[in-house]
Amino acid sequence: MFKPMPFLRVKKSLVLLMALALISTVIVQQAQAYEVNKNAVVLLIAKDSTGRTLGTGTGFIVKPEGVLVTNYHVLVDAASVEAVMKDGDRVQVETILKIDRIKDFALLKLTEGAYSTLEIGDSDRLKEFDYLSALGFLSQNVNPNQKNGRNIVLQTYGFVLGIHPQAYPEFSFIYTTASFGPGFSGGPVVNKENRVVGIATVEGRSINLALPINFIKPFLSTVEGMSFDRFLKEERHSKEAHYYRGNHLLHIMGNPEGAAREFKTVLKMDDSFVLAHYDLAAAYQNQGMTDQAIEEYEKTLALNPTFPEGASNLGGYYFRIQKYEKATEMFEQAIRVYPNFIQAHSNLGAVLNKLGRSPEAEGHLEKALSLDPKFGIAYFNLGNTHMALNHLDEAREAYDKSVENGIDFLSLHWNLYEIHHRQQKNQEAIKQLNIILQIDPLNLVAQKKLKELAR
Repeated sequence: MFKPMPFLRVKKSLVLLMALALISTVIVQQAQAYEVNKNAVVLLIAKDSTGRTLGTGTGFIVKPEGVLVTNYHVLVDAASVEAVMKDGDRVQVETILKIDRIKDFALLKLTEGAYSTLEIGDSDRLKEFDYLSALGFLSQNVNPNQKNGRNIVLQTYGFVLGIHPQAYPEFSFIYTTASFGPGFSGGPVVNKENRVVGIATVEGRSINLALPINFIKPFLSTVEGMSFDRFLKEERHSKEAHYYRGNHLLHIMGNPEGAAREFKTVLKMDDSFVLAHYDLAAAYQNQGMTDQAIEEYEKTLALNPTFPEGASNLGGYYFRIQKYEKATEMFEQAIRVYPNFIQAHSNLGAVLNKLGRSPEAEGHLEKALSLDPKFGIAYFNLGNTHMALNHLDEAREAYDKSVENGIDFLSLHWNLYEIHHRQQKNQEAIKQLNIILQIDPLNLVAQKKLKELAR
């Protein structure tokens, strides 16, 4: 089964988990010694020319005269943007100082005033497993029309998984375990000294990417900008605007058909737009169009063989259609680019199990779980590895961990039944058969075995 999961042989893994927990505690305590200046983190409300709210995002102020950083995609189709301060005050964005549609950032100028700021750090100094924290406003908690009252800045914690290119080989993102919820887009990602080292840019689906702040530093002193009128005129001819409209339709509105139309528009303008092929594949996937999805993922990888998520997703499709060797190749390709790719390690473990290469699978699954000790599917895959190796106690512990972390597959309970039956633990075996019958009440095999054990 696919997705990432937690850990290695349980006795070894417990020691490592305790060590990781200790390191994490020390880092968090150090970081919390200095509170983040949340007064400089603002809710952004984008509106069209009629005043209708298009969406919300997050921004952060970096200069006391009101220079603010966010994502470009927060502005798409906006005729105006309002910044809501921590105390509930509302301030208009006066000017767009800079936009970069490819790197997805924007610099905005608020109306005249004196503003609280965040300190800028040095993203070039980041390394794997450094502490990170992300701040933002969850869209589901925001009422854009609420004139009075305060919105809560949420803060999440994690560490750096790596700094690698994604769709564009020309620049890298910070891959992090600090989660970005919907609405975090454009928010600050800070180091343990609470200095900004990145901008939350891609969120969710187990991948969180922040644009390194050093890409924005050269533009922080920009004075001249453009009006929203000029911005909207430029947007009419922007392939990136079409792409982000499609992305919004696909991932926020749940409209894969409308999203596919936007991505096709992008590809008519530029057939080498890697992200449009990648998300068109996802739109096809959501519509059950497997062949078309595979074709688009293959186009994605042909354009950029070093796109780790593209390789991993294509590997997942090859797995489903039982092209296990090709799936293995894709997962290995993703891991070469992104060595701490949790999901790819778990998925590679699953396909190696299918190929009868369980001793190799074990290392990849333990790696996934060392990086994410709550990854239920990786525990399930690790249980399958131990079953194949006839390590019954280790398999049972891995399956139990999988259940603790939300996995409830029928095959998992059959495997637990088999383990308890072989170890002559009849009451535990009966318990698993009852669970199987709760999931599948008409399962005749389970009914028969339950009668046999109950005699």
